[in-house]
Amino acid sequence: MMISPLSQPGPSSPLYTPAASIKGKGKERASSNYLASSPLEEPGWPPARESERWTTSELWKRSRARAKSDKTSWDYVLTSGVAGGIAGCVAKTAIAPLDRVKILFQTSNADFRKYAGTPLGLIHATGTIYKTSGIRGLFQGHSATLMRIFPYAGIKYMLYDWMERILIPTPDHRSPWRFFVAGATSGVTSVLFTYPLELVRVRLAYQTKVSERTSLLEAVKSIYHENNTIISQSRKSSISPFIRSIPLYPFYRGFSITILGMIPYAGVSFLTYGTLKKHAPEYIPYLRDRPTMRDLSCGAVAGAVSQTASYPFEVIRRRMQVGGTLGNGGINPKEAIQSIYAAKGWRGFFVGLSIGYIKVIPMTSIAFATWQLLKRSWEL
Repeated sequence: MMISPLSQPGPSSPLYTPAASIKGKGKERASSNYLASSPLEEPGWPPARESERWTTSELWKRSRARAKSDKTSWDYVLTSGVAGGIAGCVAKTAIAPLDRVKILFQTSNADFRKYAGTPLGLIHATGTIYKTSGIRGLFQGHSATLMRIFPYAGIKYMLYDWMERILIPTPDHRSPWRFFVAGATSGVTSVLFTYPLELVRVRLAYQTKVSERTSLLEAVKSIYHENNTIISQSRKSSISPFIRSIPLYPFYRGFSITILGMIPYAGVSFLTYGTLKKHAPEYIPYLRDRPTMRDLSCGAVAGAVSQTASYPFEVIRRRMQVGGTLGNGGINPKEAIQSIYAAKGWRGFFVGLSIGYIKVIPMTSIAFATWQLLKRSWEL
């Protein structure tokens, strides 16, 4: 009996015969038919030519198939992280000039202190930067921002996807605390791995004079050597010796207060977004068949709410991050809070909040919408 070379005998095939039950001269032929069946049970696999087997398009198709069918696979997890990283870079680039002005206000930079808190302060500060440094001045420190934001956003969105599948396996499990825990966990983890890059970025954005401007490498060296800085008037830093002895401690200056601020920021952000995404189409039919508009709207509200909830922590963190530039070896959270309150009272903890809204609302909106758009495009 002749067997077509295109057939793939298997357990359900009438041509399938276990090799052990065949005797005589047909044994070798039957055995070869049994072995011809691919483990993947796919006709024509593996391809005859190596170039057909490992083409980029073929690998991509198989990866998409695994990601679409199994959300616990690495294909889904890593692709979600890449989508999140790209979304973060797009959103951060869109508001980079606003981000720099906000940092200068939060840290009470001497050259921009007079603009903080005034209705037109944002416009005047932006104009001053443009006149002195041009367009490049508005994006100063942005390269360090992108180096940080891609892994930061990638880890945050990837981990949120993973936590959401664990805490919210079905729509019936949706609840505020589950959204909050998933968001807070993803935010804290992403900060843990990327905080040194955030500190370098703030230091670069803080520099306003041409004479004090440094390169990325010089900024890293400066931060690294701050641990040996002695405070003026012959007293040592208020930072405890134990903390100062931790390797690479200067790169985690302000980290403790950052974690405290990240819990409400990321938690409230994902909580608000997840809740609005679920209920918004019920009250606004226009958003029902327009996923991108829905993501933009829900992300904008999530950005405003989360920024308000966490802003005082951000101001304290910024003050601690630039503390080492004063030649005092850094300040602790208590000293940062005291200096902020002594300067402007409780309002000092909300300096730059209006700029924060102008910055965070579009940034969060664009980030969520881009993330979801990429996931839909990649069939996740």
